Amino acid sequence: MEAPPVTMMPVTGGTINMMEYLLQGSVLDQSLESLLHRLRGLCDNMEPETFLDHEMVFLLKGQQASPFVLRARRSMDKAAMPWHLRYLGQPEIGDKSRHALVRNCVDIATSDNLTDFLVEMGFRMDHEFVAKGHVFRKGIMKIVVYKIFRILMPGNTESIEPLSLSYLVELNVVAPAGQDMVSDDMRNFAEQLKPLVHLEKIDPKRLM
Repeated sequence: MEAPPVTMMPVTGGTINMMEYLLQGSVLDQSLESLLHRLRGLCDNMEPETFLDHEMVFLLKGQQASPFVLRARRSMDKAAMPWHLRYLGQPEIGDKSRHALVRNCVDIATSDNLTDFLVEMGFRMDHEFVAKGHVFRKGIMKIVVYKIFRILMPGNTESIEPLSLSYLVELNVVAPAGQDMVSDDMRNFAEQLKPLVHLEKIDPKRLM
């Protein structure tokens, strides 16, 4: 369910351990405009960004039980945007005092030969999709509302169809490790979006 757009700033800071705090939910197509209207009222006073991205998920299988996963993403509507390479660690869901899912996050901008480089490194593409939606900001929080499209012909991003009749909604913050108080702000913001959407701390393993 993770598909944050390439419009996000890449993680910087050398050896700083950056963590993503995340809440997720969904809204039916017919409720989209109501949610966007609510977000315009609650978020920073600026027009939300729109995005149309193509993401490819690459796996590197080794001796470990689960493969190493990297995500390569490019913007389809902003040609000047760089490719992005993203790594997401295993979620830390055991601490019930945290109101959001927490996982290690690395996001870097790259050159446009990223996919060739990954293949040369031994990765293979597992699946790909197109994500289209809106990005809102509230302080350090980012709210992404987007629809995922299935690619009908591998490599052909013009041949797509919606994966569902709903939009995914993600509220996230990327911050140095130990900044757990941001999850309180996220929970308070999520409360203001009810009953249009219920944002929750979701364990990705439950969806497999």
